Amino acid sequence: MKDNAAVKVRVRAKIIKEDNKTLKITEIPFGTTTSSLIDSILKANDKGKIKIKKIEDNTAAEVEIMISLAPGVSPDKTIDALFAFTDCEMSISPNTSVIINNKPAFLSVNEILKINTNHTLELLKRELEIRKAELEEEWHFASLEKIFIENKIYVKFDGKTYEQAIEVTHKLLLPHIKKLKRKVTDDDVKKLMELRMRRITKHDADKADELIKQLETELKQIKYHLANLVEYAIDYFKDLKKRFGEGKERKTEIKIFDVISAKKVIVANRKLYVDIEEGFVGWGLKGKEPVAECSDIDDVIVFFKNGTMLVSKIAEKKFVGKDIIHAAIWKSGDKRTIYHLIYRDGKDGPSMMKRFFVNSITRDKEYFVTKGTKNSEVYYFSNHPNGEREIVTVHLKPRPHLKRAKFEVDFGSLLIKNRSSAGNQVTKEIIQKVSLKEVGESTLAARKIWWDEVVQRLNVDGRELLDHSRDDKILTIYSTGELQLSNFDIETRFGDHLVHILKNGILNILFLVSIMTRRKTVIL
Repeated sequence: MKDNAAVKVRVRAKIIKEDNKTLKITEIPFGTTTSSLIDSILKANDKGKIKIKKIEDNTAAEVEIMISLAPGVSPDKTIDALFAFTDCEMSISPNTSVIINNKPAFLSVNEILKINTNHTLELLKRELEIRKAELEEEWHFASLEKIFIENKIYVKFDGKTYEQAIEVTHKLLLPHIKKLKRKVTDDDVKKLMELRMRRITKHDADKADELIKQLETELKQIKYHLANLVEYAIDYFKDLKKRFGEGKERKTEIKIFDVISAKKVIVANRKLYVDIEEGFVGWGLKGKEPVAECSDIDDVIVFFKNGTMLVSKIAEKKFVGKDIIHAAIWKSGDKRTIYHLIYRDGKDGPSMMKRFFVNSITRDKEYFVTKGTKNSEVYYFSNHPNGEREIVTVHLKPRPHLKRAKFEVDFGSLLIKNRSSAGNQVTKEIIQKVSLKEVGESTLAARKIWWDEVVQRLNVDGRELLDHSRDDKILTIYSTGELQLSNFDIETRFGDHLVHILKNGILNILFLVSIMTRRKTVIL
């Protein structure tokens, strides 16, 4: 991070899943209140972005906001939606203003840390230097006192005046002070002369030497710290943490949050319709052809008979163009929805076929899915949410020289490419029509499918892993004693009496049938 780079910190509420129908908020983000947080949740519910049944504020000494979910709503998905659409997640932009040299300044975190670190180092240095001066002074007088007593200098100025005694003491100390670190002053002598006789008579040379040695040891340590100030500062902070950190640990958690995709967690609160005749799409076209459930932040992809396509933000009613052949909800980055296309290249060109995906676009920009030749025309178009293969029958316009009037095309034999690919040639003859013969298994690698126990739906959003291979089947067991075998299709709806779901259904059904014939209650 650069020193002056803008910093944003995301903070989140703490949300606990009490059970499959209840969520509890026990901590709220900085800068919010329980009232403002609840208001944001109610607004998101009113707009259809989340779906809740009831919310209660039981906050007393501790925060406690209880959220009751509507029937059939996933608690895990709702938690993500609360972070995406309410004040349960907030962004804070630190704007640090400090006074430097009597002037206000805006500093980055790095700059503040650097200034504070340097200031701490300076304070520690000054403390060490003060202590060093104190120890040197103690060592000086302790050494001077030892000289004064052991050489019995105190007896030499008996009967002299105070001023004479000071002068004599200076002269008598002179031969013994070569090892001292500074000159002896009058104040030093006056202090010596103030020593009481009791202290002089009880003087112990060994103890005096030990005291001087201790002072020298501490002085050596102080000098070492001054020479290695950074290491000393590190130890200083560690000691602070050890002495004052216990019982005062951080209450918040530092984490890197995943970015939640709003489109994945928003409730599908609307239905998309298409008016093929007039060229409109939107959720307000009731009575027209329904397409799919959607939310008001989804994108819609539209294909046209002339071989063009566009992706646009969903709206209540939007004109996209006439001759629509397909409209659907589009997800960015989707490489599993595979489109099959047979088209004529230009007015008299050959017919081409292709399999392609649309994973990235610019909104409201028209793209060609053909070569882009003028007067191109789409003969056949289909889409498959999991890349299923299909076989179609191509019917040619009758002509005298034709050896065969129809033939089959297997889209599964084609490589899947992006939307700009031209495709492979089908025929140079004129195609009269193309009809679907059969749809087969997916030609894509197996994807991870999840099972949401609460809403009893398959999903690809990462809730309760139910991994599978391409040939797996799902076996669903119902309280009525019925069994159902189905594919891993996320659009599958399961009955209300579902009690268990198993993958590898073909193997499990043989086992369960044998059990049911002996003891039906096993699956009830």
